[in-house]
Amino acid sequence: MTATNDDIEKAAGVLRAGGLVALPTETVYGLGANAEDPAAVGRIFEVKGRPPSHPLIVHIADGDQLGDWVEEVPDTARVLAEAFWPGPLTLVLRRGRRVPLEATGGLETVAVRVPDHPVALALLSAFGGGVTAPSANRFGSVSPTTPQHVRAELGDAVDFVLDGGSCEVGVESTIVDVTSDVPSILRPGGVTAEDIEAALGYPPAAPSAAPVRVPGQHPSHYAPRARVVLVEPEQVVAEAERAQELGHQVGVFLPAAFAGTPVKAHAVVAVPASTAAYARELYGLLRAFDQRGCDLIIASLPAEEGLGAAIANRLRRAAGPRPSDADRATPGARPA
Repeated sequence: MTATNDDIEKAAGVLRAGGLVALPTETVYGLGANAEDPAAVGRIFEVKGRPPSHPLIVHIADGDQLGDWVEEVPDTARVLAEAFWPGPLTLVLRRGRRVPLEATGGLETVAVRVPDHPVALALLSAFGGGVTAPSANRFGSVSPTTPQHVRAELGDAVDFVLDGGSCEVGVESTIVDVTSDVPSILRPGGVTAEDIEAALGYPPAAPSAAPVRVPGQHPSHYAPRARVVLVEPEQVVAEAERAQELGHQVGVFLPAAFAGTPVKAHAVVAVPASTAAYARELYGLLRAFDQRGCDLIIASLPAEEGLGAAIANRLRRAAGPRPSDADRATPGARPA
């Protein structure tokens, strides 16, 4: 069941009162708070277990509002906003006075976007302000793409959950730094590098060495409870069967090129041939492996073109080092 107008008004009231609202976007479900209320923003960090140095994204209802939240809007930001908003693109700009440092991790930059989901846009319009909304899950774990995911992970810690169905894109927004002369992609996501190049007329720069912190860049992120191991596509079957023989409960992302190949493993999922479908289903599949009792997931990276770059980024982070990795080495594992 999707959110009603009454649900939207109730959620807006929760935000005004300093509460937390889980809201759907086209990417993933966000854990929202009034962006101008430092205490409410602080609750996001508390509920998620998120380090306070990790900045949040401010969601607004319309691109025309961007100037209210940033110090200035350069021409490149206007071009990208006009091309991709509403949509899965986040712009990093110089922070305006309206944005508290609690929302930026203490940085003088702020990340802003306009989501492309009717429920999110209705909430933002009814609320009348900006909403900080990282993914509605515990810090570092798999992002939620349904309201059921939110309730299962955060429970009563969220004051109100808006039901907007399943998320259409399924991976987070692309983050682009537009504080320099040439924009750079800080996190691949729902808008591809190729799309950005087409809009600008030139390719974005590689990320600079400057310490610009953005969401989702922790060494281990988007991670299920099961450990994720990345291997070459042609090695997926052999490595999965080897790990299963060693006593692991193995979940397998079977590459599309090997669809139909029998695999001796605990759970096997054929990777969708379409990268759009793969991105949309990725987090749900990772959660499903956990629910089926897998303790190890074997996967390979897709070609890093288009949305494949975002999928590869999420899988690398899911396979990132964890505190106990030194005690959990798995034969056949390759560096992520």
